[in-house]
Amino acid sequence: MDWRGWAEIVFTIALTVAVGWPLGIYMARVWARETTPLDLVLKPVEAGFYAALGIDRNKGQNWLGYAGAVLAFGAAGFALLYAMLRLQGFLPLNPQGFDGVSPHLAFNTAVSFVTNTNWQSYGGETTLSSLSQMAGLTVQNFVSAGAGLAIAAAVARAFAADRGETLGNFWVDLTRSVLYVLLPVSILTALALVAAGVPQSLLANITAKTLEGADQIIALFPVASQEAIKQWGTNGGGLFNVNSAHPLENPTPLTNLIEVVSLNALAFGTVIAFGRVAGARKEARALLTAMVILVGLGAAAIYSSETLTPQPAMVAAGITDAPANLEGKEARFGAAASSIWAAQTTGASNGSVNSMHGSFMPLGGGVAMFLMQLGEILPGGVGSGLYGMVVMALLAVFVAGLMVGRTPEYLGKKVESREIKFAMLAVLILPLAILGFSAIAAVLPVALEGLLNKGPRGLSEILYAYSSAAGNNGSAFAGLTANAPWWNTTLGIAMLLGRFAYMVPVIAMAGAIAAKPKLAPTAGTLPSDSPLFVGLLIGIILILGGLQFFPALALGPIVEHFQVLAATR
Repeated sequence: MDWRGWAEIVFTIALTVAVGWPLGIYMARVWARETTPLDLVLKPVEAGFYAALGIDRNKGQNWLGYAGAVLAFGAAGFALLYAMLRLQGFLPLNPQGFDGVSPHLAFNTAVSFVTNTNWQSYGGETTLSSLSQMAGLTVQNFVSAGAGLAIAAAVARAFAADRGETLGNFWVDLTRSVLYVLLPVSILTALALVAAGVPQSLLANITAKTLEGADQIIALFPVASQEAIKQWGTNGGGLFNVNSAHPLENPTPLTNLIEVVSLNALAFGTVIAFGRVAGARKEARALLTAMVILVGLGAAAIYSSETLTPQPAMVAAGITDAPANLEGKEARFGAAASSIWAAQTTGASNGSVNSMHGSFMPLGGGVAMFLMQLGEILPGGVGSGLYGMVVMALLAVFVAGLMVGRTPEYLGKKVESREIKFAMLAVLILPLAILGFSAIAAVLPVALEGLLNKGPRGLSEILYAYSSAAGNNGSAFAGLTANAPWWNTTLGIAMLLGRFAYMVPVIAMAGAIAAKPKLAPTAGTLPSDSPLFVGLLIGIILILGGLQFFPALALGPIVEHFQVLAATR
């Protein structure tokens, strides 16, 4: 640990926010259907989509119609991707000659990409063809992220409305999010990555000569384009099994910086867009501040754990001045770059990694797990992180209202029992999916067969897997062998719950808020743009996460941490 590592962490977070801020201003214009610099090129394309699909762009949807469209779109995406994965061996653009995948793996993978999770129970370079990667997974990388942005736009409109009857039109929000936001930033990033050395090829592989004179076959894919949308869309699934630790996905410190910034920039930008559309810019900055503080604390905790905790193997070998824990980390990046990536990818619902989280010290891995369990809101997925943070803000003002005996308000809307019931339905999905499935897996022999480790570490593997799935994150401890019927099926169900069982109550909550009158603040209104509110919001997030998950964490990474300390005395 030194000042350079801390400076790298601070610089990365600051640069991410700096990139996300103008993107948020631009995205607000997209949500409000205002003029953008891309209109000349994209407006005819947009109009063509609406004409081909019979969509009336001026017809709004109430919350039931909006939620129904979201669910129907997700179901159609799942069916198409499942069929493609099963029939892969009969489809073109398969230079690798891969067969179709098993039913349970096809189910898991289709659910994973439709829910913006991108959990992978397979090695990308040895399982899926170029067509499956491009026409299957990459399409879902765009549209699943676009669906999250669409719902964020609907939530923003709900707070801006005064007795509104609709939330907008999902099909229009989805189309504009993909065309005007995700596609342009992904194209620019892909070009930058190609220029920096990331391959973009339809060849199956190339043969290279090693230093010893032997032949080495190197798998190739259209990596740069997939890498760009995997980060901007907070998807996270990599073409290669070791994800962004692979030199073809992430060859240099420059590509590492580009990828880790694009990982969170749009999610931070969504908060800015929300503030502008809802007419609550100061309040949006308060949400952004809470996000930055918590993800910064997470990065600091991981970095401290990876550089200060004694390593049992080093102590046993008599090495008392060992450097940072570099097991599972790329020497190109080191502990600091690995720590900030781990915090930003688990604080977001991204799941890409440039180091192996299963090789982190117990507390480092535990912090990454806890960031996912907080609800993937720091800043979370594009769109989903914003509306998750809004849920937490409503709970914060509700608790504050109970303390002083007043009906709580947020952004000019009274927060009453109906909204809080929907918010609590959303919040309770994560512990139900994570702790429920983990409890069963911890005693079920067919599930325990997939673990690499026993004891506290084995429990951590289970908890991490279901935290990642239910949080729509997608990263893993890597010790778990998940390509088996039990794991593929239950993790898929957890992904569905974490995505759609969270989305629907949020959309219903937005519908209820939109129908309320917009009120002017009074002397009794709790300011939701003050440092006090930021502290209250952070407290609510940590207390909820602690009450729900600390007992399980105490049996996993925390116990293992004390075992490490005992082994190094």
